[in-house]
Amino acid sequence: MTTTVVGPAPVTAVTKRRRTIAHAGLLAVLVLIVVFASVRTDAFLSTNNLLNVLRQVSVVAVIAAGLTLLMTAGGMDFSLGGNVAVTTAVAAQMFAHGQSTWLTLLASIALATTIGLVNGVVVTFTKVAPFVATLATATLLDGVALLIINGLSVSIDDQLAGLGNGKTLGLPNLVFVAALVLLVIALIMRYTTFGRDAFAIGGNEDVARLSGINVARDKLILYGFAGALAGLAGIMLLSRLGASSPGTGGLQLQLTAVAAVVIGGTSLAGGKGTVFGTVLGVLLLGLVANVLNLLQISSYYQTISVGAVLLIAAIANTLQRRRA
Repeated sequence: MTTTVVGPAPVTAVTKRRRTIAHAGLLAVLVLIVVFASVRTDAFLSTNNLLNVLRQVSVVAVIAAGLTLLMTAGGMDFSLGGNVAVTTAVAAQMFAHGQSTWLTLLASIALATTIGLVNGVVVTFTKVAPFVATLATATLLDGVALLIINGLSVSIDDQLAGLGNGKTLGLPNLVFVAALVLLVIALIMRYTTFGRDAFAIGGNEDVARLSGINVARDKLILYGFAGALAGLAGIMLLSRLGASSPGTGGLQLQLTAVAAVVIGGTSLAGGKGTVFGTVLGVLLLGLVANVLNLLQISSYYQTISVGAVLLIAAIANTLQRRRA
């Protein structure tokens, strides 16, 4: 008996139109926020403020880029924020003990990649739900980060000042790093076999396996890659702050990245996602946080806003999937 295997569904004109409408809605919201902020405070459109926003969202953008590819394949990693915390802690201690910059960078990102791979092994071979497995890892990593720095702030002086505070062509260097990462992820998702396989796995893992895709291998690569980008984001955050402190990275950073990806239209069930949507989601959350700061609104409302936006986006995501 012959078995007919169905591959990933093609991108139809209707699908493209839905994505265009969703992105147009996000762009409209961004425009409204910019107009509102410009009217309420003169500081919003100042060069220093806009550059500061770009510098801040660059870290989230790198985490969100890896998460977009992972979630498109039906995966999830809630430990990326904890991975950032551990990476910054390890790198800060290595700098404090006189290690070279390149050794510190390579060791930190290698550690972050290993953490991602461990998550991939647990999720792939034990069949534990990604949410449960990576949330447990996130809690563990937050504690490990505190142990590494002994609950104190560890300064790196000006070791990475060129990356964290330097500019090229008038733009922060962190922006160029984030843009390069986003471009690479976009190219992978659109033009490579690996990217198409990620969509297929997220659409239907069993069908993808029957069609000859090495699902286990690809999932390990996806989790490892997401971990590596979390490590890079940790280095970027450390270069901007100049120190690793309790609370650096962690769950709040993770939730912001997840919210940005979901707002951008990446499906929580897998099989759908775009880097452009993720960029819009990152900018939206960054601008909202900036406006709240400029208007001197309590930081508690920033946390509330991220949670509210994530909840609304998740509901919209689910309703859209049902209609599809």
